Amino acid sequence: MKRLLLALVLATVTAGTASAQRLPSHKDNLFAYPGVLSTEAGGAYRVVDYDEMRDINGRDEVPERRVKSRYVSTGVRRSQADLVADTAAGRVRYIAVGRRQNASIIVVYLHGQGGSRRQGVDDFTFGGNFNRIKNLAVSAGGVYLSPDFADFGATGAAQVAGLINEYAAASPRAPVFVACGSMGGALCWRLAKDPAVASRLGGLLLLGSLWDDGFFSSAAYQRRVPVFLGQGSRDKVFPVERMEGFFRSIRSRSPGYPVKMVRFETGSHGTPIRMTDWRETINWMLSAR
Repeated sequence: MKRLLLALVLATVTAGTASAQRLPSHKDNLFAYPGVLSTEAGGAYRVVDYDEMRDINGRDEVPERRVKSRYVSTGVRRSQADLVADTAAGRVRYIAVGRRQNASIIVVYLHGQGGSRRQGVDDFTFGGNFNRIKNLAVSAGGVYLSPDFADFGATGAAQVAGLINEYAAASPRAPVFVACGSMGGALCWRLAKDPAVASRLGGLLLLGSLWDDGFFSSAAYQRRVPVFLGQGSRDKVFPVERMEGFFRSIRSRSPGYPVKMVRFETGSHGTPIRMTDWRETINWMLSAR
């Protein structure tokens, strides 16, 4: 009887922990994928319908500059702060949204060439998708970070790693999800090779970004950190065919590896930042841990 009661208590605690580590709903109907045109690899690869007239012109009040108000909830700004972190690689300016201690999850967005920390917290660009992840993280009792960094090389990676380690120390049970837009992906792959960061990672999200065969020798790959690849079929910077080849390489080298890819049909370079379903993706990563 005592063993049975103990098993029930443990099951309840485990279930409670699992439910606590899930992003709750937030405007899901507005941000759901418009339609899936085809699937492969047991659903791990999907081709998602994208239409510029519907998904930009129909969604934005001013195309690519200001989304319609129903897509955003700006009250989340009350928990937003522009801060500076001192890391071993130098000072890092960043914006934090949510709990800075004892957070349930940590989500980090790394911008691409020409971007800044402000891109990742802009409520109205990219169809309101940054506002959504801010709200999702805060509602889950987590924190969302959008930093500046010196470059897309070793120094920038060290700065981001320092910021991640600082927040992970303040929230030791929180999995860390790093999303990299465009050239920011170079930092994602560098962080994957850092054992200290990799041990904390809950997932990597590459959004209109690049691939890296060096990932196969990384600490993150050895730990089977979940990977999401979002790419527009008309991306002229990083061709979708190369990212599809990388997706297949992961599956071939490590059958059953937690990797998913969404191809946004007719989408361009920035489409995955606008269209990726943050909640679906991060909740899948949480379930794969």
